[in-house]
Amino acid sequence: MAYRVVYQGGEGEIVEKKSRFIATVKPVESEEEAVAFINEMKKKYWDARHNCSAFVIGEHQELTRCSDDGEPAQTAGRPMLDVLLKEGITNVAVVVTRYFGGVLLGTGGLVRAYQKSVQEGLANSQIIEKRNGFLLYISTDYNGIGKLQYLFAQKEISILESEYGVGVKMTVLVPLERKDEIEKAVVEHTNGTAGLELGDETIYAVIDKQVQLFS
Repeated sequence: MAYRVVYQGGEGEIVEKKSRFIATVKPVESEEEAVAFINEMKKKYWDARHNCSAFVIGEHQELTRCSDDGEPAQTAGRPMLDVLLKEGITNVAVVVTRYFGGVLLGTGGLVRAYQKSVQEGLANSQIIEKRNGFLLYISTDYNGIGKLQYLFAQKEISILESEYGVGVKMTVLVPLERKDEIEKAVVEHTNGTAGLELGDETIYAVIDKQVQLFS
C-alpha cells in the first residue's frame, strides 16, 4: 500500500486578468490541524477578497472538505479538491488566496485559475510516497553476507544496518506486499542457513535517495 503526501509545503502564485491567486500548501494529519491552518491563512491574508480551501485526510483519502469562501458555488473549493484527489495526495491542506483585480473571470475562468494555483503550489512543495513495510532481522555467516548483499541490490531492498562480529547481523526494510518473496529468496540464497526474525511494521519513504522511517 503506497500513498502520496506532502513532506514539505510550499507556495505558488499566478495572475489571471489582474487577479492574484496565491496557493499555500501544508501537510496536515487531522481535520483540526487543517482547519487551524485555514484560519491562520485567513488572518494572514485578511485583506484578500477570498481565501478558498480544500483538504484531504487519511491513507485512502477518506476525509475531504472544501470551501468556495464567497466565490460562485463549485468554482473554487471543489476544483481545488479535484486536483488533490487526481494527484492522489493525502494529508494535505491548501488555501488559495485571491486578490481581486477588477475583471470578472467567469465560471470557467475561475475553475481554471483555482486549479492552476493549486498545481503551482504543489509544484513548489515536496511530495513523497509513503509505503507500508516491516523490518527483517537476518543472522548469517561471512559466506552468506555477499550473497545477501547481491540479492538485496538486485531486488532493491534497503539494508538499514549491518553488524559484524562472529557472524553478521543485518536489518533490512521489506515492503509489506513482498514479505513472502523476500523471505523465500533469503532462504534459497543461503541454503537455509540464515536466521530470520520479523520485526515491527513501519511506514517509510525514500527522501533524497535516503530511506526514512516514520513509525
